[in-house]
Amino acid sequence: MIGAGPSGLAAARNLQRFGIPWQGYELADGVGGLWDARAPRSTVYDSAHLISSKTTTQFTEFPMDDAVADYPSHRELLAYFRAFAEHFDLEAGFRFGTEVTRVQPADGGGYEVTTSGPEGERTQHHTGVLLANGTLSEPHVPTFPGHFDGELLHTSAYKSPTIFAGKRVLIIGAGNSGCDIAVDAVHHAAAVDISVRRGYHFVPKYLFGKPSDTLNQGRPLPAKIKQALDSRVLRLFTGDPTRFGFPEPDHKLYESHPIVNSLVLHHLGHGDLSVRADVERFDGSSVVFRDGVRREYDMIVLATGYRLHYPFIDRQLLRWNPPAAPDLYLNILNPDQPDLFVLGMIEASGIGWQGRYEQAELVASSLRARTERPAAAAALQSRARGPRPDLSGGYRYLGVERMAYYVNKDAYRRAVRREIDALGLRP
Repeated sequence: MIGAGPSGLAAARNLQRFGIPWQGYELADGVGGLWDARAPRSTVYDSAHLISSKTTTQFTEFPMDDAVADYPSHRELLAYFRAFAEHFDLEAGFRFGTEVTRVQPADGGGYEVTTSGPEGERTQHHTGVLLANGTLSEPHVPTFPGHFDGELLHTSAYKSPTIFAGKRVLIIGAGNSGCDIAVDAVHHAAAVDISVRRGYHFVPKYLFGKPSDTLNQGRPLPAKIKQALDSRVLRLFTGDPTRFGFPEPDHKLYESHPIVNSLVLHHLGHGDLSVRADVERFDGSSVVFRDGVRREYDMIVLATGYRLHYPFIDRQLLRWNPPAAPDLYLNILNPDQPDLFVLGMIEASGIGWQGRYEQAELVASSLRARTERPAAAAALQSRARGPRPDLSGGYRYLGVERMAYYVNKDAYRRAVRREIDALGLRP
């Protein structure tokens, strides 16, 4: 198993539950994944908090303490993962400070896994491999015509808003991280602009005095009805974002990940920052936008997201076709490599870590079923070769690269649980 973040811990716990021996590898010196701000590939910043509430995000079998905030900071989350690992005695199964550099099929079955760590370079044979190294570590850095003379950084390198002190700042991209950092910057920078390509739907963290994602947790509404109802509620609470300079969204609510941040609208309304058009080119100390406006900046922050990153394995082994994401059954199971699994390669509004836990439960139960219920295991593998189920929940997601592995949480979790039930095993 590769990774000791939320998905890696979910994998370790479920392999433990089903009595399957495992060995984990983690580059950092402890569990937590990106939520450990000191980890070598962590991309969290000082002000980072969950954008989903703790009750919809936590592992069901290990709830967060009542004293933890509704939207925990990365420090609280790191403590939570450490407590989870300690409670279930998972840390002993990981080799920390160890980087996986190569995974390749072995003659006779299984995989040769090459690592670099405190013991130097080692290659070990493993019957199967679970990739759980996350989706938010490799920055997507677009190129722009021209050259910028000031400071240029991606959000993956951002830690503290003190870097903005007295500077004219442009943030390119208005996803959740971009909006968070814009809110950080207004308290330190001389001026802050945010450049956007398309419009967005903004969801406040609280509605009617409660975390917004805890409302309507019963039976999911049909997509069109939910979009219509929730759009009206959002208009009441956040108004029309086009008033602040955002373009009209080219998609309906929930057809792309919404922006869970109403503070950015607050600061736009107070004149603390401004919305700019998409970037046309850099020009020395200036940026020229597609509407012809030219502005001077000292620093540009690229809030342009991340790419899937499995550099230690041949892409063909992951059926990486189309190029945006591996083509796997339920984003987990590989029909060509039945002992190679991917965990955590899902994005969905509100799916939480329990959604990853259920992914891991499916993997562990399918491995156990090979000996205890071989017919059920074979049937699952057959379905993995067949047509992909509709995981959209009736939503028409934007056809962009970052949405290549986006699913509807209710449709996805139903599909995963159906497969777990079909295997007919419980630890």
